[in-house]
Amino acid sequence: EVLQNHVLEAKVFHSEFGTGVAILTGSHRFSLATNIEDLKLRRMPEVPGLQQPPSCWAVLSQDRVAIVLLAVGQDLCLLDSTSCSVVVSDPRGGIGPILAWEKLCEFHCSIRSPPKQMVWCMRPRSRQRAVVVAWERQLLVAGSSSECIQYPLRRGDGAVAKGHQTGGPWGPLCPVPAEASQEIFRIASMAPGALLLEAQKEYEKESQKADEYLREIKDQKLLPEAVSQCIEAAGHEHEPDTQKALLRAASFGKCFLDKFPPESFVRMCQDLRVLNAIRDYQIGIPLTFTQYKRLTIEVLLDR
Repeated sequence: EVLQNHVLEAKVFHSEFGTGVAILTGSHRFSLATNIEDLKLRRMPEVPGLQQPPSCWAVLSQDRVAIVLLAVGQDLCLLDSTSCSVVVSDPRGGIGPILAWEKLCEFHCSIRSPPKQMVWCMRPRSRQRAVVVAWERQLLVAGSSSECIQYPLRRGDGAVAKGHQTGGPWGPLCPVPAEASQEIFRIASMAPGALLLEAQKEYEKESQKADEYLREIKDQKLLPEAVSQCIEAAGHEHEPDTQKALLRAASFGKCFLDKFPPESFVRMCQDLRVLNAIRDYQIGIPLTFTQYKRLTIEVLLDR
């Protein structure tokens, strides 16, 4: 049947058996396999009255069972291995057809056009979930609060890429990951890394303030920490100009230390060259520094 009617759409999902795949054929029938390493397609029951592809659908896997949740007009249907049942219906027609879903809470926005894309967004090591919704010129992050975060998009920035949580040239959407970055860029920060960054900027201007900033760090014996902060923060920045500014500050601070080990500085320069290269649109793997380290260079090369 799949060969005869072709595949209209496919979705990858994860189950206790491994990585699975579900397909929608040209005859508007669903088939799925729970493990692509042992590919055995199972044909799902027919969806009554389905004469065209559903406006949206998703695979849910729980307790070793995979089911398909699909929207048919105003109805929300659940398709398991034995039958298809309507779980939500709007017989009065009070809502339009369901185009896409990510249910967390109810949130009202002022944009009337349907979104281009919608994906889950969760902070690492946190249960705080939100939904990122993308339109042509607007990116919106909405959670359980009545307020939201909005990002205006330029034409050509593109939508949110699934899996990578990224838009266009403005880079990935993620929380500030490192304490070093927060310490350095906090407003009116007196952290050693912030003072070293200011010292280097003033040095380039040939200003005597550079010596004042530097003396303040050295008097507190915090110069090694300042250099380390700038190196660490550089790894978590996505703009090359900011990366360079932080690394220049670290290099400037190292000149006044006798025994600062150069390995961390050299390794960070190497890592940033790799990260900036793979973030290029021709490669399109916009990893954060944390993702890159957890993934390992071997896995990245394999990809």
